[in-house]
Amino acid sequence: MAIWHGKTGKKVTGGKIILTRKKRKYELGSSPLHTRIGKERRIIKKVKGGKIKIKASFAEFASVVDPKTNQTKKVKILEVIKTPSNPHLARRNIITKGTIIKTELGEARVTSRPSQHGMVNSVLIEK
Repeated sequence: MAIWHGKTGKKVTGGKIILTRKKRKYELGSSPLHTRIGKERRIIKKVKGGKIKIKASFAEFASVVDPKTNQTKKVKILEVIKTPSNPHLARRNIITKGTIIKTELGEARVTSRPSQHGMVNSVLIEK
């Protein structure tokens, strides 16, 4: 199913707007891909301009930066603890930007967008 990012035919107040043109190809979008914990799996998607976008469907490891030592380590993701934007995503173990995950080093906050960047980058949370 295609997602359309163009203007709808309604005002904020609920009144009708008669659109002056049809839908355009560049207004198409795609349905969201929810990155979950599991064996690494990435999807390669063609996007506008002949480019490609790598999307992470499942993620097993995260690159965690320790702010004290400023070193990065690749560690295993154990579970999703909390998602501030939507608590339902945390229950389903979906990783988004801002999600707090439990790793082998401790709790970390995700700084990347896994479904857009294809990887999980995070910063260790100081206790």
